[in-house]
Amino acid sequence: RLDGSIRTLIGLFTSSLADMQMEAARCLHELSHSSDPAVSEACLPVTSYLLTYLSGHSVAFTELCLYTLGNLVVESAAVRRQLLPQGIIPVLASCIQSPHEAVLEGLGYVLSQLLQAKEAPTEIVPLVLDSVLPQHMLRMVCSGLRAATGAAVEFAWCLHYIICSHTASAALLSLGALPALTSLLLDVASEIPQDVPEGLELLICPVLRCLSNLLVEETGCQGQLQDERLLIALFLILQSFLQQYPFIIQECLWLLNNLTADQPFFCSALLSLGLLPALLQLLSCSQMVAVLVLTVLCNVAVKGPAFCQQLHLQRVLPLLLPTLVLPDPQVVGQCLELLHLLFLHCPEAAADFLKQGGHQALEQHQSSPELQERVQALLGMVGQSPEASNF
Repeated sequence: RLDGSIRTLIGLFTSSLADMQMEAARCLHELSHSSDPAVSEACLPVTSYLLTYLSGHSVAFTELCLYTLGNLVVESAAVRRQLLPQGIIPVLASCIQSPHEAVLEGLGYVLSQLLQAKEAPTEIVPLVLDSVLPQHMLRMVCSGLRAATGAAVEFAWCLHYIICSHTASAALLSLGALPALTSLLLDVASEIPQDVPEGLELLICPVLRCLSNLLVEETGCQGQLQDERLLIALFLILQSFLQQYPFIIQECLWLLNNLTADQPFFCSALLSLGLLPALLQLLSCSQMVAVLVLTVLCNVAVKGPAFCQQLHLQRVLPLLLPTLVLPDPQVVGQCLELLHLLFLHCPEAAADFLKQGGHQALEQHQSSPELQERVQALLGMVGQSPEASNF
């Protein structure tokens, strides 16, 4: 807050005395934590020095400079605008081949902050794609099971932000992102019964998101992923993380939803591999999980009579009835959508639904403004069932 104080600090930071330089770096790092934009802008003159010192020999000093840069980038668009022409992307690209995990993790932090900026899709992502960063990030993520888990986590989020920019999925696919990330999930699933590295859930989360979003962004991706082992791996991860890390369940189900949305291959595999009971067990986990499970089942049912027949034979209806009486309109709405598909493609399901007391379960939602239209349609469908004359 004193006039000239930053200039003084920069003088100490550029000192030839290593201890003095380190103390000044700690001061700058403390300042970079401030949420006051004025502090970040006051630090603008130091950015060129921070970049220069990333090529230094002290790991601790380089790490401190990286985290200071990352913090400044978060708080100030002015800092980001200054760093780009100063060459931050080429500098980070030269750092990514460092053998030191601490440096790599700090680099990942800076890059993830840059890629979350509102101007990232137009101003930052293109620069990143033109560098060697994406291929090295992908390599680091896929080696996260063996070493440098912290860095792998940061780079996995970087890949996620790049995909979410809606400008770069094709470039990542050309680097082999789809098979590489799929292989990582297969490796994770194969190691779960043994010694799972600490913090693995933090890596799995963005990896699952990357795969899910690649499937959404690029049509035809599902065809490249026709491997039943991926489904088995997903369910192994689901079962292993269910109790301790329930947030992983939603991520797995988002990926399962995107896999089954267009491709009959994964719908068939889900049924033929006997994975349906494990999926149905998740209906009682939470509102969001129940909606996702029902959405996946709708993806299967919409594929037609053969799939609906299989769902019916594997006793989906008895588990849908408790779901149908829940007070949550979103869950019930998705359940109604599934029932509609089942009754449409498999009339015997409508008859069994009546036998199991489904008529009463439907009637309790007749007064709900957002559900009553669909409820009436379903009551009409079951009313045409041969069993209806008995009710």
